[in-house]
Amino acid sequence: MAADKSKWGILYCPKHGLTSPQKRWKKIEKCLQDRGVDFDFVQSENQNSVERLVKMMIGNGYKTIVIVGGDSALNDAVNCLMQADREVRESIALGVIPNGLVNDFARYWGLRESEVEQTVEWLSEHRVRKIDLGHIRYTNKEGEHCHRYFLNCVNIGLTAAIMNLRRQTRRLFGSRTLSFVLSSLLLVFQRLEYKMHLRINTDEVKRKVMTVCIGSGPGYGQTPNAVPYNGMLDVSVVYHPEVTQLIEGFYLLFTGKFLNHKSVHPYRTQEVEVIEAQRAMVSIDGRLMNTPVGEFRVEVEQEVINFLIPA
Repeated sequence: MAADKSKWGILYCPKHGLTSPQKRWKKIEKCLQDRGVDFDFVQSENQNSVERLVKMMIGNGYKTIVIVGGDSALNDAVNCLMQADREVRESIALGVIPNGLVNDFARYWGLRESEVEQTVEWLSEHRVRKIDLGHIRYTNKEGEHCHRYFLNCVNIGLTAAIMNLRRQTRRLFGSRTLSFVLSSLLLVFQRLEYKMHLRINTDEVKRKVMTVCIGSGPGYGQTPNAVPYNGMLDVSVVYHPEVTQLIEGFYLLFTGKFLNHKSVHPYRTQEVEVIEAQRAMVSIDGRLMNTPVGEFRVEVEQEVINFLIPA
C-alpha cells in the first residue's frame, strides 16, 4: 500500500552502547507528536538492515524519509536513493535526526544530537536544498567494477586505519567510545605512511603520504572548507610530520584549523585519480570499505539529493 504523500517514513537506528535505546526513541517520538508530524517508523536490527528498510520506504511511496542515525546510516540511505529512477529520487526529501557516534554531516548543518526539539522543528518546516554527492569507482578483489556514493568523505591511509582499529577493539570492549580511544593509542604500533600516486587537477603526487581525505562535506575536520553544494571536492593530502608536528596536527584538527598545518596540502577539484595507494585502507563516510584493487577514481555529482536543512 502506498504511503500518504504527507506522511514521513522514519528509520530509527539505535546507537549501540546506550543502556536504553528505546528511551531515546520515546523522546524523539514525543517531539514528533508535539509538532503534529504524521509518520510511520521502523527500527533497524543491525547495520545490514538499513539499506533494505530504506528501499522498502522508497518502494512504499514515502516522500519524506528521515534517518535517526549517524553518518554511516545516511550513507546507506543516499546509496539506496541513487539506485532509484531519477524521477522517483527527485520526489523524495531526505532528512536526519543525529543519533550516531559521529554525526559530522548533521553537525555541518547545525543539527545537534542533544537538541531533538530544535531538529524536529526545523525538519517539519520542510526546507529542501539539493546537495552534491561524492562518487568512488573502483575494482574489488573479485575483479568486479563497483561504485559507491558518499555525503561526507573518503579517507585513504591513517584515518581509515583508525576506523579499522576501532572496529577490532569494539569487538573486545563493546563500548564505541572506549574502542575509539584505544584504537587511537594503538596507532603507535601501526604503519603511519603509505606509498601513493595521486593525480589532482594538473598535479601529480608521487611520494609517501600519511593520509588523504577527499571531502564533499567537512571530512571529520580534514576538509573544513568543503561545501556540499558547489560541485567540487576538497582534498587534504597529509605528508608524514615529525612527532611534535603530529601532536600539533591533532590540536589543529580538533580546533578547526587543520589546513594551517605545514604538512597538510589542500586542493579543490572535481576529480581525484588514485593510481596507487600501497597497502592503504580506505573508509567511506566513517565506515571501512573493502580496499579497492589497483587504480580508483573519486568524482562529484552535483545537486542529486533533496536534503532537509534548517530554516
